[in-house]
Amino acid sequence: MNLQNEQLWKSRKAIITGGLGFIGSNLARRLVDYGAQVTLVDSLVPEYGGNLFNISDIKDKVTVNISDVRDQFSFRHLVKDQDCLFNLAGQTSHMDSMVDPHTDLDINCKAQLSILEACRLENLGIKVVFASTRQIYGKPDYLPVDENHPIRPVDVNGINKVAGEQYHILYHKVYGIKTSVLRLTNTYGPRMRIKDARQTFLGIWIKKILSGESFEVWEGQQLRDFTFVDDCVDALLQCAANPAAEGRVFNLGGSEEPVSLERLAEMLVAANGGEGSFERKSFPAERKAIDIGDYYSDTALIQKTIGWKPRLGLQEGLEKSLEYFRANLEKYL
Repeated sequence: MNLQNEQLWKSRKAIITGGLGFIGSNLARRLVDYGAQVTLVDSLVPEYGGNLFNISDIKDKVTVNISDVRDQFSFRHLVKDQDCLFNLAGQTSHMDSMVDPHTDLDINCKAQLSILEACRLENLGIKVVFASTRQIYGKPDYLPVDENHPIRPVDVNGINKVAGEQYHILYHKVYGIKTSVLRLTNTYGPRMRIKDARQTFLGIWIKKILSGESFEVWEGQQLRDFTFVDDCVDALLQCAANPAAEGRVFNLGGSEEPVSLERLAEMLVAANGGEGSFERKSFPAERKAIDIGDYYSDTALIQKTIGWKPRLGLQEGLEKSLEYFRANLEKYL
């Protein structure tokens, strides 16, 4: 345990929306280790990734509130006296946002405004870290993509995430709420959703390979970078702790050069002891319409501003992920 972090977070109050989900539960575990008082808010709507098993080992050390961030009245009560809000709740499926755009609007846009209004009315001194997505950039004009790249979302989810970002920055500028925004890039690791592709295609690959099934790689030449969840948690905590992050927007990314999806598939098979197979297929038409081609992030700004750097290599991250899900697969199907 990092002594500096332990001293910083000991007895501080932190609330995590989406706290029973993938990133939220990993963040909660770290905060508990540091001695923080942690409240997890989650709706447990089946499609959105919350899973009580994610906190099975810390359930007696956190407070869980099953409520929806769309309920502005309950959230006003919850946010009182909190030192920090990690705003991770969201609808993450790009395809779902196209099929049911109004629900995506409610969760990724309207609810974000309600959350910030609750902070304005009840707790102006709170620090807020908001999880956005690299998807807002759309198809890149250049690589690696930095924070100055044009914003051109290719789906409803991306448009609503842009609005969520802008609300957070506006409330910092106008009301002085200490907000930071992180544009996450292909976050993966233990406790992610693997039963379907609503969080990441890599989840489906992991489910298939551990179930002894072949998985599909669509085209396979697209380049991507990947952020292991522990590195993402590091960034969330550093943004919350460092005043230099206030009012800023940062990209996250991986610790290595980008890899093609075909190469990623080969690495996953290698991480599984060489067991497993995959098929190369063409993109389904509905996916091809919103595919952005190659994408990888420029993370120089966050490294320069607050000193964050990703630490875990992709091969080791895949091995850690498979090890976790191999031991707990039935809890995620």
